Amino acid sequence: MSASAPIIKIDDISKSFGSFKVLDGLSMQVMPGEKLALIGPSGSGKTTILRILMTLERIDGGHIQIDGEQLYHMERNGQLLAADERHLTRMRQKIGMVFQLFNLFPHKCVMDNVTLAPMLTKGTPRAAAEKRAMELLEMVGMADKAKSMPAQLSGGQKQRVAIARALALSPKIMLFDEVTSALDPELVEEVMNVMRKLAAETDMTMLLVTHEMGFAHDFADRVLFFDRGRIVEEGKPDEIFRNPKQERTQGFLKKIIAAGHRV
Repeated sequence: MSASAPIIKIDDISKSFGSFKVLDGLSMQVMPGEKLALIGPSGSGKTTILRILMTLERIDGGHIQIDGEQLYHMERNGQLLAADERHLTRMRQKIGMVFQLFNLFPHKCVMDNVTLAPMLTKGTPRAAAEKRAMELLEMVGMADKAKSMPAQLSGGQKQRVAIARALALSPKIMLFDEVTSALDPELVEEVMNVMRKLAAETDMTMLLVTHEMGFAHDFADRVLFFDRGRIVEEGKPDEIFRNPKQERTQGFLKKIIAAGHRV
């Protein structure tokens, strides 16, 4: 894939849950290394996009390319066929996701949580997986907790371990879904600091769904405002937060500011 080609290309995708259309003919592109913040009201489709990219939800229509390859389709003899599980498994390794509620294995220590996926999916030898895990735990400030169980950790610590675990597969793309919304306010900053460090020190492509508008402003190269499964407005953080053009964006940000959030 050339450097000027998008690493994520979404073409006219749709997704419904029953009669509720959550994505409606959505198209968007993300360039390699870009840091993107997805904002908008609950139910506007932001988290669904991340789950679709992670193949946790399937699309009803349209096409997605990741790193120059079809995600949900395979090319065979010049034809596009539905992707099989082997193709999806291979494509998933390009993407890491950190969830709102950590999703750590409660019966495994921190080290085992971080090493399990590389050992299982890539066949990484234990010694190499543990060496890499310690580097990542060091990076997120959790090296001293390598032998701890998740139940012994605070919410902020669990989320930092979850970030290290997602990084252990060396993904090209990282997805963050409301990673601070389940945390006590005093723990939010420690997780944000890890993400700021990641954004500054790596060339990974990162997509962030968040209600923390101040953080979205500081973190992102580009902000996309979603409403009803469509992108209503997009632009640089200053453009969106200081001078939004669309009435729907203006109304949303007014409510956020009225609720006491920094923009």
